[in-house]
Amino acid sequence: MTGRVYKSTGSWYTVKTQLGETYQCRIKGKFRIKGIKSTNPIAVGDIVDFELETYNNQESGVIYNIHDRSNYIVRKSVNLSKQTHIIAANIDLVFLMITINNPPTLTSFIDRFLVTAEAYSIKTVLLFNKIDAYDSDTLNEVKYLAHIYRKIGYECIGVSAVSGKNVEKVKAAMLGNVSVFSGHSGVGKSTLINTIEPSLNIKTKEISTQHSQGQHTTTFAEMFDLSFDAKIIDTPGIKGFGVVDMEKEEVGDYFPEIFKLKQDCKFNNCLHIKEPNCAVKKALDNDEIAFSRYRSYLQIIEGEDEHYRTDNWDKE
Repeated sequence: MTGRVYKSTGSWYTVKTQLGETYQCRIKGKFRIKGIKSTNPIAVGDIVDFELETYNNQESGVIYNIHDRSNYIVRKSVNLSKQTHIIAANIDLVFLMITINNPPTLTSFIDRFLVTAEAYSIKTVLLFNKIDAYDSDTLNEVKYLAHIYRKIGYECIGVSAVSGKNVEKVKAAMLGNVSVFSGHSGVGKSTLINTIEPSLNIKTKEISTQHSQGQHTTTFAEMFDLSFDAKIIDTPGIKGFGVVDMEKEEVGDYFPEIFKLKQDCKFNNCLHIKEPNCAVKKALDNDEIAFSRYRSYLQIIEGEDEHYRTDNWDKE
C-alpha cells in the first residue's frame, strides 16, 4: 500500500492512503536516504510504501520504502551538529511567519531560513503577523523589512490572525498546494491556522512575558487536510536555524540579489569579502543591497550558527 505521512512521533507514523484510510505505521529496519544523516529518516509529507500486519488483534503498517522527494526543508539537529532534522518533505509553499516583537524575529533568522528554502527550491512567502497590535513605529519597521524582501523578489503579506486581515489572501495562495507554516514559537502559527480553518482547533498558548518568547504548543510536525483544496503542515516553533551542507562558494547563489551580481565580479570565485572589483560590495556601497542581508551572508560563510544549539525543538 502507498500513502503520505501525516504525522511523525518519533517511532510511529500516521500514514494516509489516497482512499483516505489512515494507518499507524512503524519503520522496517534502518533507512539511509542518499547520504542524508538525519535524526528522522521519515518526515511529514513523505510518500511511503507499507504493508499491513496484525499483532495482538491490532492492525498496523510496516514502512519498507520511501519515494524520492521533490524537495524537503532541513535544519541542523540540536545535539548532533553533523546531523540534520528534516522539518517536512514534498512541499509546494512555505509561509515564514515573522513578528517584530513579542517575540522578535531577527533578520539573520529570516535570511538563514530563506537560504535553506532557496537551496531546496521551495517557494517562500513572508507573513508579517500581528500587524493589528503594532504602533506606528513598529508598522514602519514592517514596511521597511517588506520593502527589502520584495525588492529581492519575495512575496510579503501583512496579516492579523486576530482581526482576519489578509487571511483570504493567504488562503488564495494555499489553493491546490501543500503549505508549511513555520517561524519562532509565539509568532502565531497555530492562531493563524485556526483562523484559516477553525475546525482544526490547534492548541495555542500565551507568550511568556518574562522572556518575550513563545511557548512550544506544537510538539511534532503534522499535516492537515483543509475544507478547501489545500493541505497544511504545522511545525514546531524554531528558535535557531543552523544552515547545513553548504560550501562557502555556493552560499551567495542562494541570496538572489548576490547571485544576480556575481557575473560582474572580477573573479569568478569571488566571495565578496576582500576581493578587488567586487560587484556585490559596490552594490552594497550604493545601497542597492541591504546591509542586513550582506551581514547574514557573512555570518553564514564564516560559520556563525546563530545560537541554534540553544533550541529545544528536538526533544522528540
